[in-house]
Amino acid sequence: MTASVTIDAVSHWFGTFQALRDIALEIEAGEYITLLGPSGCGKTTLLSVLGGFVDPSEGKVLIGGTDMTHVPPAKRSTTTVFQDYALFPHMSLRDNVAFGLRMGGIGRAERHRRADIQLDLVGLAGEAHKRPHELSGGQRQRVALARALAVEPDVLLLDEPLGALDLKLRRSMQDELKDIQRKVGTTFVHVTHDQEEAMAIADRIVVMNAGRIEDAGSPERVYSAPATLFAAGFMGEMTRLPATAGDGGVETPFGRLEAAPPSAGELVVCVRPEAVRIGAGGFSLGEARVTDTAFFGTHNRVHLVPDAVPDLTIVAYLSPAERVAEGDIVPLAAEPASIRVFPAR
Repeated sequence: MTASVTIDAVSHWFGTFQALRDIALEIEAGEYITLLGPSGCGKTTLLSVLGGFVDPSEGKVLIGGTDMTHVPPAKRSTTTVFQDYALFPHMSLRDNVAFGLRMGGIGRAERHRRADIQLDLVGLAGEAHKRPHELSGGQRQRVALARALAVEPDVLLLDEPLGALDLKLRRSMQDELKDIQRKVGTTFVHVTHDQEEAMAIADRIVVMNAGRIEDAGSPERVYSAPATLFAAGFMGEMTRLPATAGDGGVETPFGRLEAAPPSAGELVVCVRPEAVRIGAGGFSLGEARVTDTAFFGTHNRVHLVPDAVPDLTIVAYLSPAERVAEGDIVPLAAEPASIRVFPAR
């Protein structure tokens, strides 16, 4: 089962605080969406609106074309997976997974059959007799996912489901989540504040800030060509260069950048670390002094202070073969196609 979701001009207030501001979003059936943003940006409130736990102050929510704005959670074709798993400790894994089916009046034999299918889907076949305390954190999260999928929701809502896991396990679960979503075809809406997690699993990322949608698009597009300065900064590390709009170009401390200014007045030029290289060509950043370097396996993360702007620090990701040391003076350049320019405000 799967369904599209339409969020139509949704706003919400908690007292005098506005948590959501005129949210409009179309989610296709079978799409994996991540709602990404910092704490307090409204992503969890929006998920709660989709799940029926919060009635929006304004706007509508349609699931599969049907208005579900004021329908309670139990009567929606949605299920929510929470970060804390919310498993029943006294029940076996099979009974945990079958609980929603039991509440739906499904007979014991049939609900156990369906529960075993879901446990197999999440890689826990043969573990149905165990209790939650016998499992690792990642295994408990899989059980919570199996329980949510057992009732065959049209839309699965995931509220920071991997937040309690360590880095290695979190990355493994990201792969598993995406694989399971492809197998079942259910629409997934996943809340996270982790940019890498969002890029690893999403068909489309929705970046939120202060109750608004800042950007929405494929991970590649939102990272490489973000719509706003906030989205650019939240999606990953970058160096910000002060700039101003010139006559058909952008004036920076390193000279003129041949790019159309997005607005008049003060601008910000954003350069991703992987777009910075040692050598000439491209957009020259002049000579710079290495102040710090750290090895990250796939790259060296290097801090450099350019001669032209001594109060600025440029971050570069260099290949391990490009060996530099603290105190080295090197010429820097940036790939022009990777540079983005935004209004300063």
